[in-house]
Amino acid sequence: MTPPPPYDGVHLIADLTGGRGLDDAALIERALREAAAAARATLLDMRLHAFGPGQGITGVALLAESHISIHSWPEHGYAAVDIFVCGRRCDPDAALATLVAVLGAEVRHEHRIARGYGVVPA
Repeated sequence: MTPPPPYDGVHLIADLTGGRGLDDAALIERALREAAAAARATLLDMRLHAFGPGQGITGVALLAESHISIHSWPEHGYAAVDIFVCGRRCDPDAALATLVAVLGAEVRHEHRIARGYGVVPA
């Protein structure tokens, strides 16, 4: 039996600091939509939950190629971002740059994981 062809994906995890509007559901939704478009990914669905005035937001953009998620803590100016895309067409770096720009944040930490069948760990 011939093994399936290699499958590749990138899982980009980042901590953002200094962001604005981290309690604004409309802004978070816009950031996720623009990030998906910048990554050249296909947006299938969007879900957001705001925890109340001045509190954080959890948002997930469901993509045909996987997902982009964000969890924010506005009281700390912090957001945890998770970008997982598969295939060579999608650009997770463009998605992250878009989130940073829309939220007026900066990347404090970034971790990239190669995912998929045929991926050899570094």
